[in-house]
Amino acid sequence: MFEKLELTRMAQALAAHSGARMGVIAQNVAHADTPGYKAKDLAAFAKVYAAEPGAMRATRPGHLTAAASAREPDVQLAPGREAPNGNTVSLEGEMVKSVEVRQNHDMALAVYRATSDVLRASLGRSR
Repeated sequence: MFEKLELTRMAQALAAHSGARMGVIAQNVAHADTPGYKAKDLAAFAKVYAAEPGAMRATRPGHLTAAASAREPDVQLAPGREAPNGNTVSLEGEMVKSVEVRQNHDMALAVYRATSDVLRASLGRSR
């Protein structure tokens, strides 16, 4: 039932994007001292979401052969200043990005929770 609502679909996509981006950030932090390592990041959620959902919509389960959420995230090199050893990871920058990702994930969960509360109320059920 929830997957038919565009708002919950968007919240689910934001949560998945946030999780994938946090994984890329963790990988960057893990390689902060690796010589020659280039920092990576994912494209902004708005750009990714705008490109995906408008193309085709499934009208019934199994209609499309591949789900949009099943695709691997598009990891790209993040712009940054190169250290003398060739590494472009900035721990401060990664910390800022991780806070942004956490806020996005929390927002997605809040939207999903509020939507489920509205649906429960419309059905006459309480928590």
